[in-house]
Amino acid sequence: MSRLTTAFAQLKQQNRAALITFVTAGDPNYEQSLALLKALPEAGADIIELGMPFSDPMADGPAIQRANLRALAGGQTLPRTLQMVREFRAENQKTPLVLMGYFNPIHRYGVPTFIEQAKAAGVDGLIVVDLPVEHDAQLCTPAQAAGLDFIRLCTPTTDENRLPKVLTGSSGFIYYISVAGVTGAASASEQQLKQALSRLRRHSRLPLAVGFGIRSPEQAAMVAHLADGVVVGSALVEKIAEAASPEQATADVLALCRELSAAVHEARNT
Repeated sequence: MSRLTTAFAQLKQQNRAALITFVTAGDPNYEQSLALLKALPEAGADIIELGMPFSDPMADGPAIQRANLRALAGGQTLPRTLQMVREFRAENQKTPLVLMGYFNPIHRYGVPTFIEQAKAAGVDGLIVVDLPVEHDAQLCTPAQAAGLDFIRLCTPTTDENRLPKVLTGSSGFIYYISVAGVTGAASASEQQLKQALSRLRRHSRLPLAVGFGIRSPEQAAMVAHLADGVVVGSALVEKIAEAASPEQATADVLALCRELSAAVHEARNT
């Protein structure tokens, strides 16, 4: 089984949801970003999404847009992101790691080269937010053939006709975007999530992770009652932007990660 499948299966046995944390590779700099990446599992992250910096991240809100710009200004590139994964894997062979981003940098790098190097580095899956199912042949199909999971995004506006197409070929887990809009937007209500996740479960047996707008331990706990995974990104990335130093940024992100982890992992016991 893949690391993602194993992680979700183990958490299900423990009656716990997964905490899925997002950070941007190279933010605030390579060294501190790598140190943060290595420390997230011990702080409670069950799965890590690592953002591939891009100059035009149109699905992301201001916090992650600025993180992309900081990383790019610091010299972060796709090869350096893959190197970061290799350094992470040298110490951690257990925690699933998913690369999240946009197709343009992958296309420029060369799809076959990217897939080969990502797999060799220890990447477990891909989330490419601007590549619809109609273009599966460009990345999804060859990535899955190489053993990389391809995680689909579903939204509140994905209708009944579109949903089966979106979920076709999906693997690893399904990422449900809980609100229409960009990352960091307002969160969905408990009732809205119940209805949405019930609909998705009629179409797929894959684990369901919910993201966008989850900022506090209380919100994370509410989602953990309903979903298999809770994705938190902007709230963590903002800690980096607000910190007085890169070292303080790492400490602040890890402190929030520990709070979120406690809330997510205890949610079903309360």
